[in-house]
Amino acid sequence: MLNIFTLANGRLVQEEIEALEELSQYQPIWVDLESPTLEEKRWIKQYYGLSIPEDAMDEDIEESARFYEEDNGELHVRSDFLIDDADDPRSVRVAFILNQHNTELRSRGVLFSIHDEDVPVFRLLRMRARRAPGLIEDAKEVLLKLFDADAEYSADSLENIYDELEIAGKKVLEGNVSDELAGEVLAAIARQEDLNGRIRRNVMDTRRAVSFMMRSRMLNAEQFEEARQILRDIESLDNHTAFLFDKINFLMDATVGFININQNKTIKIFSVASVALLPPTLIASVYGMNFKLMPELEWSYGYGYAVVLMVASALVPMWYFRRRGWLK
Repeated sequence: MLNIFTLANGRLVQEEIEALEELSQYQPIWVDLESPTLEEKRWIKQYYGLSIPEDAMDEDIEESARFYEEDNGELHVRSDFLIDDADDPRSVRVAFILNQHNTELRSRGVLFSIHDEDVPVFRLLRMRARRAPGLIEDAKEVLLKLFDADAEYSADSLENIYDELEIAGKKVLEGNVSDELAGEVLAAIARQEDLNGRIRRNVMDTRRAVSFMMRSRMLNAEQFEEARQILRDIESLDNHTAFLFDKINFLMDATVGFININQNKTIKIFSVASVALLPPTLIASVYGMNFKLMPELEWSYGYGYAVVLMVASALVPMWYFRRRGWLK
């Protein structure tokens, strides 16, 4: 899908392009390519003179491979954007290309973004730019606002994590945690831990991208101050992720502790039963001996006497344990 965005009365207007000839009708500041076809890439190269690299969305982690400037003046930024999906939270790699200086190409002053799937942050920015005139002024502003919206989206996701942990915490701290409930809570905590880790990685990547924009001297004074504010927001998010990791570890330790308590209760019951059955076992062992001179062997009430003695020797310890509260 090939979408272009132009400014009309200070608002961002979206147009979907279905043919090469339609590109000449607009003067966009942002061209968004979602899962672009080979034909759409050819349109971009033919009209704007921009070649989209085949490795535009590679998973390189080195900064030199993700943030760099070409000899022809093209600025390349590869950054990850979070998708907070309940079933499959993930990060999507987005490649940005911005030609700032080469006046010979129509791509000058146009931000190109390439990605494989729709990104919630992009939808958020489009919605805001349509409703708020003057929010976007140029292509650099689009890129900066995307990173700003990404930080805000991460903050909302962190708030959702905290809410989910509060629910899990109430279940755990109420006491009487069964093994089944503990398993559900552990699964929920593990999901939030995974999402929290993704958010932390995402804000770290956003910090690197914004820092690169500041170092490249592409921003004016107002945009530079806005970038500094984004970095301050990211710093607070980073601290919040650390707080959530501590909370996750506490809840996980508490849940595992309740599982251990339940296991100890089961082991305690078996231990009490084993101790209570020791006297009957001893009595049965004594009367199971085959010595010739045992007076009870000729006694007509010997069997009943032995049975009553074994039952009594088992009940007395059980009564004592119950009185001391060891069976609870």
